[in-house]
Amino acid sequence: MTKVIDLNADLGESFGPWRMGADEQLLEIITSANIACGFHAGDPVVMDRTVKHAQRHGVAVGAHPGFRDLEGFGRRRIHGLDADELKTLVRYQVGALEAIARANGASVGHVKLHGALANMASEDSAIARLYVEGVAALDPELVVVAMAATELERAAAEQGQPLAREIYADRAYNDDGTLVNRGTPGAMIHDADEAADRVLKMLDEGAVTALSGAKVPVEAETVCVHGDGPEALAMAETLRRRLEQAGVRVEAFRPTKREEH
Repeated sequence: MTKVIDLNADLGESFGPWRMGADEQLLEIITSANIACGFHAGDPVVMDRTVKHAQRHGVAVGAHPGFRDLEGFGRRRIHGLDADELKTLVRYQVGALEAIARANGASVGHVKLHGALANMASEDSAIARLYVEGVAALDPELVVVAMAATELERAAAEQGQPLAREIYADRAYNDDGTLVNRGTPGAMIHDADEAADRVLKMLDEGAVTALSGAKVPVEAETVCVHGDGPEALAMAETLRRRLEQAGVRVEAFRPTKREEH
């Protein structure tokens, strides 16, 4: 059983007067926050407020960039971006959050892609490589949070970028370690205890179990609990309690870094 694990959630996804998620309550439970940067969700005021709340609770601050797609919440795939466009859309968003964090005496320690862009980088080695190159150009010490056992994990490891491997409490897996499409039956886990059972099993076995029953070996430093669903708060509370009852220490991840090949 892994004895130390980080709990992360995607936060700051409100926009103007419209509110999404129970950010303040989640920040009392999680240890790392991935803050939307205004492209798929969020706005400058929401970003600032979320950074302040994260600081107040001692939660690590990270950027959560995605496609420029407010209407689709960043879950629609956008094809045809060239290398410079892909790298720049990530840098722009991370840079915006870095400026807000700096103004509040905080710093951005990690980057985790959102939605369709995250899925594409997990599946496509070229996109994964370009993304990691874009992050490295910003800061060679910036941690890439990558879905475990995917092309994105491999790209970060090969390029020597600090890396935190991620597993999901509330999502089902394909045989290649990617996430089952949200529209597929069984893709989402809504019961908090079922999600906790799955995470404890993943950590104990060092593997995720795909919908087919196949085992995909993983090394996990962080567990994602989505912050945008009605069951998010109960899911996070239950998961943290069950982890601690099992003797797992919950704290912000310690990234790994490998030598370049």
